[in-house]
Amino acid sequence: MNKHIGKQTTQFLNPPVIVASSSIVGPREGEGPLATYFDTIIEDELFGENTWEKAESKLIEKAVEKVIEKSNKTIDDIKYIVCGDLLNQITASTFGIRNFKIPFLGVYGACSTMAESLIVASMIVEGGFADYIIASTSSHFCCAEKQFRSPLELGGQRPLTATWTVTGSGALLVAESGDGPKITFATTGKIVDFNVKDAMNMGAVMAPAAADTIINHFIDTERDENYYDLIVTGDLGKVGKDLLLDILKQYNYDISNKYMDCGIEIYEPEKQDTNSGGSGCGCAAVTLAGYILDEMKNGKWKKVLFIATGAMLSTVSVQQGESIPGIAHAVAIEN
Repeated sequence: MNKHIGKQTTQFLNPPVIVASSSIVGPREGEGPLATYFDTIIEDELFGENTWEKAESKLIEKAVEKVIEKSNKTIDDIKYIVCGDLLNQITASTFGIRNFKIPFLGVYGACSTMAESLIVASMIVEGGFADYIIASTSSHFCCAEKQFRSPLELGGQRPLTATWTVTGSGALLVAESGDGPKITFATTGKIVDFNVKDAMNMGAVMAPAAADTIINHFIDTERDENYYDLIVTGDLGKVGKDLLLDILKQYNYDISNKYMDCGIEIYEPEKQDTNSGGSGCGCAAVTLAGYILDEMKNGKWKKVLFIATGAMLSTVSVQQGESIPGIAHAVAIEN
């Protein structure tokens, strides 16, 4: 039976299993509605370090340590770490995992990185090349503001379309067998560019890519929205959520009664002043590793389509007047 079906989708004939997950978040995330689902909430964004970047690396380090601990495995059991982040040259990941001495595959998909790392890890496991792999990612509000927008000291104003980069890291241990939800399909996204140039409106950038991946997932798998208990995007926020639902309705898909966005769930926007919601690699990662997988374990959802969304911009491309391409990767996770 062919593992590659349709245009963009991989079918896992021997589905890898998510046997453990871990999440660590910053203080603002720890004040949000999902606080009880996170393994660790740090008290301040510096996390005992002298730079934001070192703090983000420490978040990854602690998330990886925690997922190994929760799985009752050792470092020697882990064959690869697939990891990425938002910083230039994915330095948060590089420095965060360097002391583990585990073979490392660095990936970059902007805020879609959690799904991308999960897809790569699943393909390696299902292909028989490793029995245990960690998929992880992170983001940090202060690092992202410094790199993509302006240093916090400048006190720049944020429009209502802007999202708040999540400070946090999530890690999943993917195994060839064991107890936990299985990864049954993966739909790899392609670049979708609607010529949006507003770096303060990531929802508008990513919503068309999310719609494209969801539609192609349905076509490739011959499933539709009725198959899943939950369809969740990574960080479209309020603006992107409405756009996504409108686009899908044009193609006769109505996911509104089972749709959720991690960026909307992680904060209380009015109380916490987070505008359109949450974003960043860590947004989808900690929500999946904490809230979603915990509730799957509790039986709330059995069939989840997880779509992490990313805006593929850089400080250089934005300053040169380029548009901001979007991408989204989908993973079917089923009990």
